[in-house]
Amino acid sequence: MPEAPSSSSSVIALRRGLIAHPERNPGMPFDAAWLDGLRVNQSAVERRTATLGTRRTVKKDAQAAWLLKAVTCIDLTTLNGDDTEGRVRRLCAKARQPVRADILSALGIAPQTITTGAVCVYHRFVAAAVDALQGSGIPVAAVSTGFPAGLIPHPLKLKEIEASVADGAQEIDIVVTREYVLTGNWQALYNEVRDFRAACGPAHLKAILATGDIRTLSNVARASMVCMMAGADFIKTSTGKEGVNATLDVSLVMVRMIRDYQERTGVLIGFKPAGGVSTAKSVLNYQILMKEELGRAWLEPELFRIGASSLLADIERQLEHHVSGRYSSFNRHPVA
Repeated sequence: MPEAPSSSSSVIALRRGLIAHPERNPGMPFDAAWLDGLRVNQSAVERRTATLGTRRTVKKDAQAAWLLKAVTCIDLTTLNGDDTEGRVRRLCAKARQPVRADILSALGIAPQTITTGAVCVYHRFVAAAVDALQGSGIPVAAVSTGFPAGLIPHPLKLKEIEASVADGAQEIDIVVTREYVLTGNWQALYNEVRDFRAACGPAHLKAILATGDIRTLSNVARASMVCMMAGADFIKTSTGKEGVNATLDVSLVMVRMIRDYQERTGVLIGFKPAGGVSTAKSVLNYQILMKEELGRAWLEPELFRIGASSLLADIERQLEHHVSGRYSSFNRHPVA
């Protein structure tokens, strides 16, 4: 296994803005012993997450600053059956300037200094998104491996990843085979994700666990650990297409697995909640979770992303209220 980077030096570099991404996760050989003691006390998890929005409050200027930081962590996403190239290009324009210039000016922020963390699209639109974002520094993330169900043949999954990387995707959001988790076939899950990691080449791998489908928090914990062992650079809650998507409960379990993996290996792993994070109030809870459980570095887009679209409109609306004292209608804050 390649030598793991220093955890403390990587965190310091992230805070200073010296690196665009933390060191790649090299992964490690599969070790089933790491999974043996992973049990989750659901009632304890629920008690912990219930305090996030009650014991901590962020108000006024501080809240505006936190919300602007959240904007920089959004993977601005369109994953609909009726997507068109025109819609994707409009989304990319919004990613370049996610908050209206007059609002930024009132906040004392220079235009073009705030962008979203990435734009996330199907493979069909990767090349168009890369073209639309040229020169912006905003990466394109492609959902892959038969998203959202992940039930196409394995060789086709690898070819889809390779095609998206060839078209310019810098991040690949893969879906795991839920059957492997539900049946406890952890070696098969490891092998699958390891293959995906190899197919990504230089692109960062974000592993989607589809937590709404894998039933238990203990499954979430074990699947998180296996994906990180296999080389995932991020672990992600959901596709956004499940009946239940991101929740604070599953997020707490996943970020504690990230902390455990970092303590064992020194490698920093990112986290991405997706689906259901649609209001400014809800995203603040996720930011508090990241700060309290993992630390300041996990408030930056290098280690924290939010898969969302409508969230941006609500954040922009709350920022306008902060500077004007008035709430405006949502149609004045188009997502794209």
